[in-house]
Amino acid sequence: MSDIHTSIEIDAPAETVWSVLTDFGAYPAWNPYTRIEGEPRVGERLRVSPGPEAGRAPTFRPRVLVADGRELRWLGHLYVPGLFDGEHSFVVEQLDEGRSGLTQSETFSGLLVGPIMRFVGEDTESNFRGVNEALAARAESLVDGEASASDGDTTGTDDARAAA
Repeated sequence: MSDIHTSIEIDAPAETVWSVLTDFGAYPAWNPYTRIEGEPRVGERLRVSPGPEAGRAPTFRPRVLVADGRELRWLGHLYVPGLFDGEHSFVVEQLDEGRSGLTQSETFSGLLVGPIMRFVGEDTESNFRGVNEALAARAESLVDGEASASDGDTTGTDDARAAA
């Protein structure tokens, strides 16, 4: 068995982070490491494939185990169960007001864990960190966009009041 565990703090509310995480169709706009097709619902089968910067990562067809607004977790297998299995999770936690934490981890098991992880383990961890950073940037840009729009609305309202 082998584990990879990465975390990042994000200047965005947990709801925003969850929304970015589970909007698989938008991944090409912000995530150069991963492409996901399917729905984040328990029991659904996803197609998780590498993005243009993921290197030689394989495509998996994992089944969603948890998708509850706080945790997205799935279990995938390389070819057949027991050969090389991965239980992947994203956990989103609200920290203080307007900030959240994201933990991305995966536990690998099966007959080929040792050789495969020696070959791709460092690249996999690097890709996880890249996804975390890209997701943080996307979520923070959405919050900044909302703040800018809100600031613009407030200014316009104040200007209208001053003119009256």
